[in-house]
Amino acid sequence: MLADSDIERWLREDVGHHDVTNDVPGTTEGRLVAKESGVAAGLDAATAVFEYLDCAVETPVDSGDAIDAGDVVLRVDGPAQSVLRGERVAVNITGHASGVATKTRAAVDAAESAATDSTPRIAGTRKTTPGLRGIEKRAVAAGGGDTHRLDLSHMVMVKDNHVAEMGLVDAIEHFRERASFATKLDVEVEAPADAPRAAEAGADIVLLDNMTPAETERAVDRVATSASDALTEASGGITVADVPAYAETGVDIISMGSLTHSAPTLDFSFRTG
Repeated sequence: MLADSDIERWLREDVGHHDVTNDVPGTTEGRLVAKESGVAAGLDAATAVFEYLDCAVETPVDSGDAIDAGDVVLRVDGPAQSVLRGERVAVNITGHASGVATKTRAAVDAAESAATDSTPRIAGTRKTTPGLRGIEKRAVAAGGGDTHRLDLSHMVMVKDNHVAEMGLVDAIEHFRERASFATKLDVEVEAPADAPRAAEAGADIVLLDNMTPAETERAVDRVATSASDALTEASGGITVADVPAYAETGVDIISMGSLTHSAPTLDFSFRTG
């Protein structure tokens, strides 16, 4: 949930010590208008900003809706000073979140068009902006993606450094003993031959890190023939353009840090009067 302290911090950062720019009398109405097509997201946060400033808000669209240039995604009315103070924060948040959602939807569509059997899930990662993880994760979901783990407590990931310190099988056993029965283990491997080893040692998900599509397909096939029902996850520098090739491998999940750390902002304009 978005806390008042988050909104206060955003507004304080933008308003500063002495706001002359927005010292406008009277009341006004404002509209947040899309300047390009995409997928709407972040409207709940933008609404919270204006409501914190005692403005009335209406959102004609929902997060996850496709929008076109010229569409009004939010309407607000209230004291002119409050509307103008909330404007930039609301535009920035909505633009960033909608950019994440739009990029996610492109990846989801690419996976659906290329998959020959079941369609892999498109998932985000923890490569999020500090302080904005909740907004970015909800934007991934709005775009049709999976949020993956929300924080370190959500799932155990056995990564290359753990394997380097303890060895693959011992690392899996180490964390399996310490994790709740309800906590899944996602185990990273860097070679197709290690994928079935991880699966048979107790991994719930085998993360195929920085493998080519051909290597990923070999790893997926080896896990499928192992004595395990582990899922497979492709990850590591995968772009939207790469998604079709990975979707054809039969992998269950394609996780992409670029959904959050490299999504372009969707362009919005805020107009009053």
